[in-house]
Amino acid sequence: MSDSPDFQDESRTATSDVGRRAFVKGLGATAALGLAGGSLADDLLQMDGLEVVDDPIGSYPYREWEDLYREEWDWDSTARSTHSVNCTGSCSWEVFVRNGQVWREEQAGDYPQFDESLPDPNPRGCQKGACYSDYVNADHRILHPLRRTGERGEGRWERISWDEALTEIAEEVIDTVTDGEYDAISGFTPIPAMSPVSFASGSRLVNLLGGVSHSFYDWYSDLPPGQPITWGTQTDNAESADWYNADYIIAWGSNVNVTRIPDAKFFLEAAYNGTKRVGVFTDYSQTAIHCDEWIGPEPGTDTALALGMARTIVEEGLYDEAHLKEQTDMPLLVREDTGKFLRADEVGLASDADRPEYVFVMADQSGELRAAPGSLGERDGQHDHTKSIELDFDPALEETGTVTVDGEDVAVTTVWNRLREELSTYTAEHVQEVTGVGAETHQEIAREFAGVERAKIIHGKGVNDWYHNDLGNRAIQLLVTLTGNLGRQGTGLDHYVGQEKIWTFNGWKTLSFPTGSVRGVPTTLWTYFHGGILENTDPDTAERIRESIDRGWMPVYPEEREDGSRPDPRVMFVWRGNYFNQAKGNVAVEEELWPKLDLVVDINFRMDSTALYSDIVLPTASHYEKHDLSMTDMHTYVHPFTPAVEPMGESKTDWQIFRELAAKIQELARERGIDPIPDRSFDREIDLQSVHEDYVRDWATGDDGALAEDRAAAEYILEHSEETNPADSEEQITFEDIDEQPRRFATAGDHWTSDVEEGEAYAPWKDYVQDKNPWPTFTGRQQYYVDHDWFLELGEELPTHKDGPVLQEKEEYPLGYNTPHSRWAIHSTWRENTKMLRLQRGEPTVFMNPEDAAERGIEDGDTVRVYNDLADVEVQAKVYPSGEPGTVRHFFSWEKFQYPDRDNFNSLVPMYMKPTQLVQYPEDTGEHLHFFPNYWGPTGVNSDVRVEVEPVAEGDGGDAAESTSSEDDAGDDAPGAGGGGG
Repeated sequence: MSDSPDFQDESRTATSDVGRRAFVKGLGATAALGLAGGSLADDLLQMDGLEVVDDPIGSYPYREWEDLYREEWDWDSTARSTHSVNCTGSCSWEVFVRNGQVWREEQAGDYPQFDESLPDPNPRGCQKGACYSDYVNADHRILHPLRRTGERGEGRWERISWDEALTEIAEEVIDTVTDGEYDAISGFTPIPAMSPVSFASGSRLVNLLGGVSHSFYDWYSDLPPGQPITWGTQTDNAESADWYNADYIIAWGSNVNVTRIPDAKFFLEAAYNGTKRVGVFTDYSQTAIHCDEWIGPEPGTDTALALGMARTIVEEGLYDEAHLKEQTDMPLLVREDTGKFLRADEVGLASDADRPEYVFVMADQSGELRAAPGSLGERDGQHDHTKSIELDFDPALEETGTVTVDGEDVAVTTVWNRLREELSTYTAEHVQEVTGVGAETHQEIAREFAGVERAKIIHGKGVNDWYHNDLGNRAIQLLVTLTGNLGRQGTGLDHYVGQEKIWTFNGWKTLSFPTGSVRGVPTTLWTYFHGGILENTDPDTAERIRESIDRGWMPVYPEEREDGSRPDPRVMFVWRGNYFNQAKGNVAVEEELWPKLDLVVDINFRMDSTALYSDIVLPTASHYEKHDLSMTDMHTYVHPFTPAVEPMGESKTDWQIFRELAAKIQELARERGIDPIPDRSFDREIDLQSVHEDYVRDWATGDDGALAEDRAAAEYILEHSEETNPADSEEQITFEDIDEQPRRFATAGDHWTSDVEEGEAYAPWKDYVQDKNPWPTFTGRQQYYVDHDWFLELGEELPTHKDGPVLQEKEEYPLGYNTPHSRWAIHSTWRENTKMLRLQRGEPTVFMNPEDAAERGIEDGDTVRVYNDLADVEVQAKVYPSGEPGTVRHFFSWEKFQYPDRDNFNSLVPMYMKPTQLVQYPEDTGEHLHFFPNYWGPTGVNSDVRVEVEPVAEGDGGDAAESTSSEDDAGDDAPGAGGGGG
């Protein structure tokens, strides 16, 4: 890949040469004068064109030689765009074009400021975005459709025409649909907020075909499962500007200086506002060095640390009692015999409720039983703002006693009492023993956190990577709940991992899934099931997985047929992502799942790991060559992609590719006379003869052909979303508006928990804390007690610390294995970029504590083998004094072809499945916990892995990865090794 592409045309080169020759000639003459004995500075002023300019603004003479510098920074046009990568940045950039090629990019500085008391939102960007033009013009840019000619992953390709590619794909799709196996067609693409039109392009076609859309937020282990468990919401965060409003911030496993570069200024500048910042990181990270205090717990012990802090808050009476009584399940009564909540129908309360068995019970200060307002049994479904949780009595937190149920006395107690009993285990000494954090240290941090007016936790993926991530989430959330730090500016628990939440929800949803009938699947479970891992897991977990599937709590596609058979998946489309590179358990994926697929199609602008293991690769437009939208929950603005240049080679936009594939399917279906096929699950027919007409039709207005182009799709999203076209206002944010300048959203849709307020940074949970609406949980409150049978059987009805499963014994594999996110990449995007590689070691590297390295005879820069019972990888060792002994860090997302044997960082990681993340709750209706893509489902897990490391003797290394270039007539157009759009 060229770092400095030559974009000069002949006329410009000639002009520049003249200017350069004149300048050099003059300088040479001046140097000669200097050698004759005069002052060089004085002599330079004698050179023609170097006279002193006294007033450069008012009067500036033309000096020909300066054109050399002017033309070096000249451009023909600019365009506003951004980078469609899986990060939370959503940064607006100005893209400069000269001679028809992207020349450079710079951060746009025109975000409108909504609160002058906060740091300026401008500019946004990072060093990765600043070199995106390398990808636009890269040598390994995919410019033509490619068909695999060798084995998958071998890197042998032939160039084919668009018609050949689309025909081959269309024929496979038609055969699959007419065989009744339309649910064997999968579409995987991550995070809609980063480019919702591009997300919708493939999702729309997959939906029309009756295929399956895959989740991504849980698969990446980004989803914090504790949030839907406790708060009934996927995630809702304050925008990063709100960090500045906090009096106290704990960055807990969120390395904001590395993974939140455009937003780190709010964290850093909060110090000028008097904010105390505490970092909780196992290593002395790049964020820890900027904190006032750093706590370094043992890896995987965050839950115990949080519960120890919670014990201090409870034991010393530092909690917000009013908040606990009104907003949480702490006053609710629990039966001692079954562990279940006491229900109103058991004690003759709430007889006017539609479902008194779903109404919960409190006791007031006199011991009288009261129905808890806002329970699910009196609400119309999960989200019902016609009810209130506001109390007209004072509930007792510490109530115990007996009640009569079916003529028998039953002992009951409150959730608060059960919680205090659980917390009693976490003495200061016990917490120190488990976590390694000093007894006085964690208690003092807890006291400080509880003592300020506005405290906030920035919660990161570092907690989510563990098997018991749901327990960790719930324990850390408990700290903000106990102290009442929710629903106000400068408070809350902000979890930013990926642009998980899209603002323009309704427009995106109806564009992506026009039929309204969606087959969604949790990708972790789908991969686990079809990767053959279920047959190799422990019996208890396997039984619970099967029960969840059989009871319909979690879907797996293709679904089981009436005769008990289940087809294998057949066709997989991947776009905007790098599924194969990010796969936990990727050894099983490669050996078991991938052979089941008849056709893998990757839509990409470069050869990443998924493309390398695909059958057909279609060249898509880069981020600077299309229309789309960009947004994030890190800020409250929307801005666009606009094409700075035409798509290179034969590449097309994602929308155009899937639209043309729909046209080819329709053409061939009409030639074959294929009748509509009834959908076995939904009241609809899959009509392949009209699939293209359906694709480009505006289903909201019925206008035929209205959505043929990308920009029209973007405008559809803006027009059909509350955030950009509020129902109670005539002011609409248009595409033209955001091309001129990023615009702040006018309001927030129903999937947000607060509104966008003028002059205030967005802060969540006001709907519940301030407006007293029921939380979307079973109890209508922040719910820390879960009385689902599986939670009770596993002892997880309350947050509790548990050690992770043991898959590799410590005696054999003594080092913990961790795969944090890197500063120099966004997942696998930029992982092979030359500029980024020059800022690090330039190859896959493991970070080792000096003690661990010395014990193994390893020096900095040595080639080492990292291995366990799953795989081994050969990498370079870096001695890392900031890391704790006993842990190896292998930063995330190096591509498979960057390793000698094509295994990678994830080859050492097995795939886990935690049963508590497979449940439906309530079990019969699922109105609190139910599978919904990216809201609730089993998460992928990257930690709880052990390895050993040994030096590789000189000459013992593996062979270099084979070239990915084609031997089959692709010629100069064949792609080289490239990064992934993870």
